[in-house]
Amino acid sequence: MILPSARPARGAPDRGADIRNPYFTDVSRAVEDTAYEHGYAVFLCNSDEDPAKETLYLNQLRDESVSGVILSPTRQTSDDFDALSLNIPTVIIDRSIRHGEVDIVMIDNVDAGYRLTRHLIENGYRRIGALFGEASTTGRERRQGFEKALREHDLTPAVMRYLPPRIQAGHEAALAILSAPDRPDAILASNSLLSAGALEAIRELNLIIPDDVALAGFDETTWSTLVQPTLTVIAQPTYEIGQTAMELLLKRIAQPDAPVRQVILKGQLMARKSSAARVLSI
Repeated sequence: MILPSARPARGAPDRGADIRNPYFTDVSRAVEDTAYEHGYAVFLCNSDEDPAKETLYLNQLRDESVSGVILSPTRQTSDDFDALSLNIPTVIIDRSIRHGEVDIVMIDNVDAGYRLTRHLIENGYRRIGALFGEASTTGRERRQGFEKALREHDLTPAVMRYLPPRIQAGHEAALAILSAPDRPDAILASNSLLSAGALEAIRELNLIIPDDVALAGFDETTWSTLVQPTLTVIAQPTYEIGQTAMELLLKRIAQPDAPVRQVILKGQLMARKSSAARVLSI
């Protein structure tokens, strides 16, 4: 994904995955606010998790001699970041990379996936299915936390699906999972778009949350507290992520040889009615 990066208006470009994801909308706002305070303009590019589109935008930004880039990389770029040879001040957000010395701002995705799953287990759910985004390292890391929590309680996943991070993909997968005779009693979704798709499927099947199936996801969107029942999520500090990323980029522009920094933040569990404790009949 290409999110905001800056070139002084001096200006800076930002390259991101998909601005339709509310997470990136909030992060981009923080990047722009911070950039503006320091006299930079922000250009936003959407890679749509497409490596070819990502490469195209990065080459264009390099040709435009931008001051720096804030990048949420595709999975392919995360796996081989050094191959980009950007030679531009760069800060990575939201995703981890396997190889390369670069500033990074993200949450602890393994811990977040673990805590959200543990919450479901502690509230009495045992057959937990999960929908993970397939296009980035984020989904893989949240799956690690999901599986860790299940193992600690001698449980196994009811079902797992890797999907494009789109509402329609979440809807179709959840519809199939919940139509099966051995449907899970809870679904965990690794981003807000998959959560929205799962919610659509639950309503289409006339299931009751959380009596028939619980639902928990990621990101504190505007609708997570408006739907009934309200949605349990891991809220990410999106403004802090964007602000910190822009501050790191400004420091990298000013001091290209400064030591690399990795800022790992913590998501907040917002436990709500969609994952309320199960009432077991005797």
